[in-house]
Amino acid sequence: MADLFEFELHEDERNNKEACCESDDDIIEIDDVDLEPAVNIDIKAEAELSGSEILQLSEEMVNPKRIKLGPQDFELKKVLGKGGYGKVFQVKKVSGPNADRFFAMKVLKKATIVRNQKDTAHTRAERNILEAVKHPFIVDLVYAFQTCGKLYLILEYLSGGELFMHLEREGIFLEDTTCFYLCEIILALEHLHALGIIYRDLKPENILLDQAGHIKLTDFGLCKEHIQDGIVTHTFCGTIEYMAPEILTRSGHGKAVDWWSLGALMYDMLTGLPPFTAENRKKTIETILKGKLNLPGYLTSEARDLIRRLMKRQVPQRLGAGISDGAAVRAHPFFKHVQWTDVIHRRLEPPIKPVLNSDDDVSQFDTKFTRQIPIDSPDDATLSESVNLIFQGFTYVAPSVLEEMARPRISQSRSPRRARYARNIRHEEVMRVPFVQRNNTTHMNNSKDSNHHPADAEGPFPPRPSPQDEVIIVRANGASTNGFFPKK
Repeated sequence: MADLFEFELHEDERNNKEACCESDDDIIEIDDVDLEPAVNIDIKAEAELSGSEILQLSEEMVNPKRIKLGPQDFELKKVLGKGGYGKVFQVKKVSGPNADRFFAMKVLKKATIVRNQKDTAHTRAERNILEAVKHPFIVDLVYAFQTCGKLYLILEYLSGGELFMHLEREGIFLEDTTCFYLCEIILALEHLHALGIIYRDLKPENILLDQAGHIKLTDFGLCKEHIQDGIVTHTFCGTIEYMAPEILTRSGHGKAVDWWSLGALMYDMLTGLPPFTAENRKKTIETILKGKLNLPGYLTSEARDLIRRLMKRQVPQRLGAGISDGAAVRAHPFFKHVQWTDVIHRRLEPPIKPVLNSDDDVSQFDTKFTRQIPIDSPDDATLSESVNLIFQGFTYVAPSVLEEMARPRISQSRSPRRARYARNIRHEEVMRVPFVQRNNTTHMNNSKDSNHHPADAEGPFPPRPSPQDEVIIVRANGASTNGFFPKK
């Protein structure tokens, strides 16, 4: 199973290493690491680079008297995920703007978060980034509110499920299918980079599909802000199989780590496994730093060249590492037939369309969670005033909701007698198709709670980890994480 790591590292005094040769066989030696929590949680958007509009949100604007949200405004429908900090629910808004719409509600326990300074910083960073970033291929934050003991993030519900699950079902993707997903991911990463944000955890589990089949990046807990050209950070974080060598060696990293991860993701989609894997964590790291990148012969020359150029261990040689960022990646011959204006406007036909029978369909999520009874545990925590001040300003209402509220409501006069007989009828279409599940086993996972799917010994594809297997995060305090949340 892919392991997720997070260390904050001191920069040691040492001479810069000269760039090695361009061979895929060049090796990188790993250094020792130190631990130190990160506390930078501020964010500034450069809207002119992305065509976005900056809205100054005052306290009255984001939490007007007529919008006082709380858990009572949402009906729990299904459990989508569960971890040590809380749960993720599918919910239905029961009143006010967006009534009867379905959302994903992420519930975080304050008492557990504040035990670790890094967890507190990442929680606030995720909320701030979701507020600042609006993009067709990035999940939308609609509301955020808090109670005495919990934090609530209300996100758009992406009923298409994880790209990981669809990759599991298909085994491998054809190059045309892979190209479609890469195009949308590239534009999302470019947008983040233009805002000075590096994503740092690109993998199939963090890419969800909406009901039409277009992708949305989710889970911004490991993002880093204020990373412009020439600025590096030294946090050791990400999922090992998709982690760039400069993160592993703590030599300082910037936006180029996302392009390495894109290459690893492309390799995964086209072959069925990440490019560098081993039976344990240490050997996987050694393989990433020193192993040869083996590309199967059935790939086209353009695909092979793009993967090689994205996965150059020496950052200056890596495609996308220069000031042109994603523009250099988009200019590669692999995308020669792509009309990028059609991509950003979602005009391309998705290669995989999730088969859903309703707006609240949860068939694309693991039944391990969806079969559970959705219960939000009582909020009985008593936190000091100083602790609650840490989360001051967490409340949020999306500008689109405020704009909808500001529009005048015009109603036509009608007979009171006839009004009593008005009726509203809703229609829903139902579609279901079966699918074939790919051979699946788990590696680098010691949790007894992991979800193991039956392995098909006759399957034509090599095994890959389950998205519901526990992802281990090594922290300074020894905590770990599973799925959406770190575990106690």
